[in-house]
Amino acid sequence: MLDVVIRLAIIVAAFLVLPLLVGQTEHKVMAHMQSRLGPMYAGGFHGWAQLIADGVKFVQKEDIIPAAADRTIFKIAPAVALVPYLVVLIVIPVGDGLVGVDLDAGLFFVLAVMGVGVLGAIMAGWASANKYSVLGGMRAAAQLMSYELPLVLAASSVAMAAGTLSLSGILDEWQWWWLPWQALGGVVFFVAGLAELRRPPFDMPIADSEIIMGPMTEYAGIRFALFMLAEYAGIVVLGALTAVLFLGGWHGPLLPGPVWTLIKIGVLAFVVIWVRVSYPRMREDQLQRLAWVGLVPLALLQLALTGVVKVVMA
Repeated sequence: MLDVVIRLAIIVAAFLVLPLLVGQTEHKVMAHMQSRLGPMYAGGFHGWAQLIADGVKFVQKEDIIPAAADRTIFKIAPAVALVPYLVVLIVIPVGDGLVGVDLDAGLFFVLAVMGVGVLGAIMAGWASANKYSVLGGMRAAAQLMSYELPLVLAASSVAMAAGTLSLSGILDEWQWWWLPWQALGGVVFFVAGLAELRRPPFDMPIADSEIIMGPMTEYAGIRFALFMLAEYAGIVVLGALTAVLFLGGWHGPLLPGPVWTLIKIGVLAFVVIWVRVSYPRMREDQLQRLAWVGLVPLALLQLALTGVVKVVMA
């Protein structure tokens, strides 16, 4: 029992630190890529205190709730958006035997819980009594329904290859040649995950040039910061899942397993930031076409390829 408590405490600590590091990294990477000097000043050397400055800023802002809002739903929506990512991290193995709770149906559990996060956006949009917020929430729901299918199909390919739904079991079965074998599914999974997180270029529910800030339009202060933290926590979870399912997780030469897991998460988080800087927002019709005409057929192709290889090797 004590061992489980210690592991859960480590995971919670990581959950509180890693998203903040991703947020700090995004400030710096975007500043370099876009030649913006603003995030380089706070604290002196390379703007090391930018994260602290942002935290102080959010704490000082007034917590405003619109008069016509559903106050209860408005208050709990940020937590609904954030908590599922903490729950998901508990079942993701970061090393050989280093996992909070090892579930036999861990993959199914992860996919189910990740779908709950979008409820935070829908609740925030509906409770805000703001037409722009409602529009953003409905866009978030439509986007989830479109991209959940290719995400699940791509993950199912790895489960079929390993013959188990356990995330630890998948890593136990993983071989280096799975990298090219499951590469197509990995791309589909990562792109669909970006869309579910509503990250650029899939940020139609936010669309700050059209609907201000989508479901978060009426939020300020700490509640707005929780939505931002949920976004960065989602990047960490997406990187961890992609690493576990398609990149071998903690498998790697020379370095300890947890170090390899962190390296892979870091590289994938950098890719997420890079994509944000490099690509403009998609139109709604382009967004849906990519899901149904692009990613779903590719995910089905990966499933078929996995089935053929499994039959041949049997």
